Amino acid sequence: MQLIEAIILGLVQGLTEFLPISSSAHLRILGEFLPSATDPGATFTAITQIGTELAVLVYFWKTITRIISKWWQSLSGRVDRKDPDARMGWLIIIGTIPIVILGFTLQSIIRDAFRNLWLTAAMLILFGLLLGAADRWGRRTRELPDLTYRHGVALGFAQALALIPGVSRSGATTTLGLGLGYTRPAAAEYAFLLAVPAVFGSGFYELLQSFDEPGGPYGPIDTAVATVVAFGVGLAVIAFLMSYIKKRSFLPFVIYRLALGGLLIVLLSTGVLAPL
Repeated sequence: MQLIEAIILGLVQGLTEFLPISSSAHLRILGEFLPSATDPGATFTAITQIGTELAVLVYFWKTITRIISKWWQSLSGRVDRKDPDARMGWLIIIGTIPIVILGFTLQSIIRDAFRNLWLTAAMLILFGLLLGAADRWGRRTRELPDLTYRHGVALGFAQALALIPGVSRSGATTTLGLGLGYTRPAAAEYAFLLAVPAVFGSGFYELLQSFDEPGGPYGPIDTAVATVVAFGVGLAVIAFLMSYIKKRSFLPFVIYRLALGGLLIVLLSTGVLAPL
């Protein structure tokens, strides 16, 4: 039964990681309705995210390898440091710093207070409204080559907000990107690229920690299977989203976030779900 639950959670992780609807919120809520009726935990969530980030590596393989190559060559002067790909390497590095610092210093809060479903509901609604506003009124004139270091730092702090279930890593970064005037594809692509070092770092950290201090209701095999499922589903979702946002808005995701947040408030208010 635990393996079946893990597969279901891996499927949901893959479906929701790249959509601006918060995968961690969905895993947190869904866990309460599975037979085990428990929070899958921050460790399980972080490890399964390794699968979805592997999907990012596969989908953006040429882009990522080009960025790494140009950035590395720029260190020795073989490539101009103003080269767009070399700059992108630095932008990803500086954009990753906020979530590394906050993720490390706030570990106890992330595992406890941030898992409160009242907070999750509030974040689903608040960031749904912010995404809707940014998508509606953002100028959408800037592309990735226009990204500045100041914007890179700001987007890094936006990504760090995803430490709270309900915010959404891709949603927070994309929302600020739209607010700063970037196009939907540019904001989404940078959100995906920026997440790679942060998610791999937290995922492998939690994986190593789990060897000494197992956390959550699922064992190593269950978690591994869920991670593989998340990879396969996540790869398909990336392809869908990057095609979708070229012509359409984020409005369906905004409506979904508001509906889910409202439903969660009802379930909490009626005692169907407990906050922690």
